Amino acid sequence: MAYDFDLYVIGAGSGGVRAARFAAGFGAKVAVAESRYLGGTCVNVGCVPKKLLVYGAHFAEDFEQASGFGWSLDEAQFDWPTLIANKDREINRLNGIYRNLLVNSGVTLHEGHAKIVDPHQVEINGERFTAKNILIATGGWPQIPEIPGHEHAISSNQAFFLKELPKRVLVVGGGYIAVEFAGIFHGLGAETTLLYRGELFLRGFDGSVRKHLQEELTKRGMDLQFNADIERIDKQADGSLKVTLKDGRQLEADCVFYATGRRPMLDNLGLENTGVKLDGKGFVEVDELYQTAEPSILALGDVIGRVQLTPVALAEGMAVARRLFKPEQYRPVDYKMIPTAVFSLPNIGTVGLTEEEAREAGHEVQIFESRFRPMKLTLTECQERTLMKLVVDARTDKVLGCHMVGPEAGEIVQGLAIALRAGATKRDFDETIGVHPTAAEEFVTMRTPVAG
Repeated sequence: MAYDFDLYVIGAGSGGVRAARFAAGFGAKVAVAESRYLGGTCVNVGCVPKKLLVYGAHFAEDFEQASGFGWSLDEAQFDWPTLIANKDREINRLNGIYRNLLVNSGVTLHEGHAKIVDPHQVEINGERFTAKNILIATGGWPQIPEIPGHEHAISSNQAFFLKELPKRVLVVGGGYIAVEFAGIFHGLGAETTLLYRGELFLRGFDGSVRKHLQEELTKRGMDLQFNADIERIDKQADGSLKVTLKDGRQLEADCVFYATGRRPMLDNLGLENTGVKLDGKGFVEVDELYQTAEPSILALGDVIGRVQLTPVALAEGMAVARRLFKPEQYRPVDYKMIPTAVFSLPNIGTVGLTEEEAREAGHEVQIFESRFRPMKLTLTECQERTLMKLVVDARTDKVLGCHMVGPEAGEIVQGLAIALRAGATKRDFDETIGVHPTAAEEFVTMRTPVAG
């Protein structure tokens, strides 16, 4: 049978665009459908605008520290609408870049909501197209628990478009999105409370990292409330919000921001017309080749719920394009040793096993840890401390994990991730000459284990 397209991609986010572009470059006839914005969550309501807001929030510290270096500044003033307008302009520029990337690579772009009619057919804007392969790359969507008054709360999607900076913000959640936005609001001057129902935020991260960040955020004056959850939200006559907790306490806020999870975006996609199956959490089930139970339909990225990170979706998109249209270049995605950063203030950078994971896996471990006040802060009143940690296999000397909390942690750990993937040992770290004076040199000068 002759198909209109070799590959029809639903969703123009990072993974979908990568798969489409490279498939077209390999000679396939490709179309992409997008109903919202080009670039997906990351470009529009995720990593990119969030990082811009993190940069904005960091200036408060820079101004505060400048006096230690001889700078005297008039009182700094912050204007939220200016930051948001400039952010919007940059996102619009990136949308245009994504459009050009697709069109210039020979991909047909369909703007509208695509629905799968059958295993080889898609309908969009009243037209139907056939495809040998259909790729679902529709990503995720934030969800807010349906408690009484949930309509008064916002998610990360709305946070990027607030007309003004709220004076009092209550951030609900314990994952990286909650921690990052709490840092943004707090850094920009809002009275910020982070509320989490668990014992301590960032479950799954190294215990030392979690505790260190808790200490640093508390030092900065952020109100951290653990083992706490919201019962209901009531809007007051003056527009403020009264928040009642499950323990009976009441808090007041101008904005309640939920970052308590994301669901796969499968609304009105037509999966009922196919044999595609979902797992217990509602994500699309795929095998190691990203193939669903319907052989002609594949899925990748956040919608499959594996590792919900932009670079992982990019790698998955590349793997799909190669397997289908350039099999001699196909390489499976390696989900081990994925470096990641949390753009909290201060930043977190991490790669490899946590201490807890290493012990659970049966490794006899040595722990090397350093906490210090960075050189930049020695002329200031700021008491922030940086944490660096290595998890080492005592038998093989192999470095199993590397963790950091401090300025530019993500930038530093990215380079170390290459070393860990290459199988670097602690001896390799020890014999590497440091760049002096830098914070990063601490990773190659830790000599004495703190625990084993």
